[in-house]
Amino acid sequence: MHRVLITGAAGYLGGLAREGLQGIYPVLRLTDRAELGEARSGEEVLRADLENLSEVEAAMEGVDAVLHLGARADEDDWDVILNSNIIGTYNAFEAARRQGVKRMIYASSHHVVGFYRRERILGPDEPPRPDSRYGAAKVFGEALGRLYADKHGMSVLSLRIGVARNRPPHVRSLWTWLGPEDWVRLVRASLDAPADLHFAVVYGVSNNARKLYDDPHGEAIGYRPEQNAEDYIEEIFEIQKPENEPPLEKPFHGGHLCAGEFSGDLDKID
Repeated sequence: MHRVLITGAAGYLGGLAREGLQGIYPVLRLTDRAELGEARSGEEVLRADLENLSEVEAAMEGVDAVLHLGARADEDDWDVILNSNIIGTYNAFEAARRQGVKRMIYASSHHVVGFYRRERILGPDEPPRPDSRYGAAKVFGEALGRLYADKHGMSVLSLRIGVARNRPPHVRSLWTWLGPEDWVRLVRASLDAPADLHFAVVYGVSNNARKLYDDPHGEAIGYRPEQNAEDYIEEIFEIQKPENEPPLEKPFHGGHLCAGEFSGDLDKID
């Protein structure tokens, strides 16, 4: 990979990737609607609105691989999700196709399977069970990635990112946490995966002792996480004790996004 594009480069994960990939690939191209500062050595910085296909296509020119992070990174009103996470994601894939990009790395989320109960270990082939409009939009992005892989021959990885923070913030993060160093490891493994990789779903979580995800595709591309939320267990239990998890969050992988706006029947969610 010569030129790697990071969309949403001004965000938390984009900033970590910008630092972690510095000097690894000859050129990093960074785009966002927000301010990115001055380009450093080996960087290209430009503004691109993901809702504008022509701007996104211009940003993709000469790019070998895309780390697509640009999106609303939490639940929100439908109009926000539609524009940022659905239209913006379509524009990213379509612009990449038009410019002949070889690999798309799509920032999906564990919230695409958020309504599965925690007793269940989840692999990459479980049917989607989103917990929110945000999660449903990520299902769309994964499906779009599969479409562009099958129809257009693009190499696509969908990363089901867990709770990405510097330190695990709550009990649920004991199995969902993705530490900053492991995030960079995951991005590098995704960029360096064999050129003939067609499509893969990878769980973006650290090497947590209580991990509830089976991740054969992550192992296959050489993702070897090293961080462990268990190292912060005393700190976590000072923030939140297991018995104090809200009752609508505690049963499910998706936690608070399952509980938000909930008006269903818990007994019907197996």
